[in-house]
Amino acid sequence: MPMTITDQTTDTELLRQMRAGTSAAFQALYRRHQGPLFRFAVLRCGSADTAADTVQEVFMGLLTDSFKFDPLRGSLPNFLFGVARNLIFKHEQARHLSSIPQRDDGDEEDELPCEVHEPLARMLSNETAEQVRQALAGLPPHYRDIVILYEMHDLSYVDIAHICQVEIGTVRSRLSRGRAALAKKLGAHSPSLVNVA
Repeated sequence: MPMTITDQTTDTELLRQMRAGTSAAFQALYRRHQGPLFRFAVLRCGSADTAADTVQEVFMGLLTDSFKFDPLRGSLPNFLFGVARNLIFKHEQARHLSSIPQRDDGDEEDELPCEVHEPLARMLSNETAEQVRQALAGLPPHYRDIVILYEMHDLSYVDIAHICQVEIGTVRSRLSRGRAALAKKLGAHSPSLVNVA
């Protein structure tokens, strides 16, 4: 007999119930994680349609267990962000959206200090949202992933390193460079949007 599903039911328990055939467990997981995944995907790829398709593919993979989530290797939200990121990357490769090769610019060697900027989430909620989205879309994907995950989803460096499969030092330097590039792009739109020292 399945347990009662509440807001406090853990992801692991919901997955167990889902795999035992409880459709309400899948619906609870979907309601819990669909919003953050969609926001990440739409900011990452710039297309609501592609983001919706990505989220659907992530949840279908979760339902069929084709992505093989292992709770001993990390949390379900981080796993889902990682799967969505990989699916978007594959979609971009297939469509050749990124024709300019991305340079790594030695992310691992020299860490830049992370300046304190207005959180991206706050900027996206006001009237400058479209300019921020456009500037964000102009960042190289390896910077965009980290800026979105850190600023919009409040994930730790450790979580982001796991999702993006990079070292923590790389997360720090890419976040710093991504923020600086975002500030520069926003400054080109309107100097009043961003205050960069």
